[in-house]
Amino acid sequence: MHIDLAGIPIISIVVFLPLAGALLIAFVPRRFERAVKALALLTALAAWVVSLVILVAYLPSIGGFQFGETADWIPAFGIQYKVGVDGLSVALVVLTTTLTWISILASFGPIKERVKEFMISFLILEVGMLGVFVALDLFLFYIFWEVVLVPMYLIIGIWGGANRIYATMKFVLYTLVGSLLMLLAILATAYTYQLATGSWTGAFDFFALKAHGFDATLQGFAFFAFFLAFAIKVPMFPFHTWLPDAHVQAPTAGSVILAGVLLKLGGYGFIRFAIPLYPDAAVSFAPLIIVLSIIAILYGAIVALRQPDLKKLVAYSSVSHMGFVTLGIFASVLIPVGVAGREQGMQGAILQMISHGLITGALFLLVGVIYERTHDRAIAKMGGLGAPVPVYAAILGFFVFASVGLPGLSGFVGEFLVLVGSWAYNPWVAVASTFCMIFAAAYLLWMLQRVAFGPVSEFLKGLGHHLTDITPVEILTLAPLGALVVVLGLFPGLILGLVDGSVRDVLAAVHGATTAGILR
Repeated sequence: MHIDLAGIPIISIVVFLPLAGALLIAFVPRRFERAVKALALLTALAAWVVSLVILVAYLPSIGGFQFGETADWIPAFGIQYKVGVDGLSVALVVLTTTLTWISILASFGPIKERVKEFMISFLILEVGMLGVFVALDLFLFYIFWEVVLVPMYLIIGIWGGANRIYATMKFVLYTLVGSLLMLLAILATAYTYQLATGSWTGAFDFFALKAHGFDATLQGFAFFAFFLAFAIKVPMFPFHTWLPDAHVQAPTAGSVILAGVLLKLGGYGFIRFAIPLYPDAAVSFAPLIIVLSIIAILYGAIVALRQPDLKKLVAYSSVSHMGFVTLGIFASVLIPVGVAGREQGMQGAILQMISHGLITGALFLLVGVIYERTHDRAIAKMGGLGAPVPVYAAILGFFVFASVGLPGLSGFVGEFLVLVGSWAYNPWVAVASTFCMIFAAAYLLWMLQRVAFGPVSEFLKGLGHHLTDITPVEILTLAPLGALVVVLGLFPGLILGLVDGSVRDVLAAVHGATTAGILR
């Protein structure tokens, strides 16, 4: 069944629907908390439904960008409101809207103060995230990129833990440095285009810039600036140090959206903008990025192995898992045309982004569930959880095995395809990455053994009747994520077929890029 959306600004609807909901909530008196929560959830669900309509209406067989909308914004400089989606954008838009309504529902209980402001912040955050995934004008992309920063700053800084101010400032400073450098690169790219063509028309247009091509000097500077912005957001080693603090201090819903979507902005930025616009520089930088990715995979796993805090363990696991994303992307960039595995590496990276969003989002929800009952996250205090809360322990075990990469679940397929691409680039890179996966199994399974099994700890015994099993509402937040983990594990073609055209377009951009001096 195909849905004809001709003439309907469906992209603008899905992006700005949460903003409309936020404005509506702003007029609701603060004392009507239930109405505020209901409006926020209904708005997020409505955006989710619209995103599903886009998913169904998108035609992978045609490929390319669809449902495009263009309007002049600042004509003097050729800046436009230009949006559209390809398969990659569609997948990430649906991931964003799914995790947003789940996060809002999960925050009904934990968020007890300034509920109205929290819901408004969360919906504006959704606007920024969705805008990043659909923007096809570089200036518009930068605006949406910065919009994300403000509500996330508020969510951590107001509703976070005891050290929330420190974590918030660290998050903002890291992100802002990368963002400002990226803005300089965008302006330099646009100015260079204007000098070459004699006109500002198209100076910020993704398609015009991609077709134009730039000299090695501009590519090197611009790619480096984009790399810093995206590497901080991923986050890649050694730009990762803001992440554990932000995760630990953020409220549960903030951690879910931070891990599930915000980290994906970096991976998306590499695929959508950095590589197609600056292909020669991407090829030159790729070996360094691959080395940093392998370090991130190993470093994140080893540090997670030593964490006493449940939330910090999951946070460091994100550093390790996102290392597979950047490894898959840039291994594919260096694989020659016609070599088997060239597309699989990037396809695996995209599937890993989606899978990580679902699995790690669920793990943060589960950490939040137990924290609401115990007000503690120390692994040493959680021994024997399987006895008093067996349903919770079973669900935790399911997502732990999904994160480890159990065949049949989505975590396996993405990592496997990344390894296929890594092997095609250099077998030793694949061997090193596989070795690192052993550490992932170690820290996750050891955590599960300490938390769920063995005798019930004295700390848990002291909680008595306060330690209740998972509630129906909490199950409702986790069930969709679990279902998607299974579905994508059994039918990965649902995502791979959707993004196949996007992967081909990106890799076509680096076809013929300078490869001299690349060590293989």
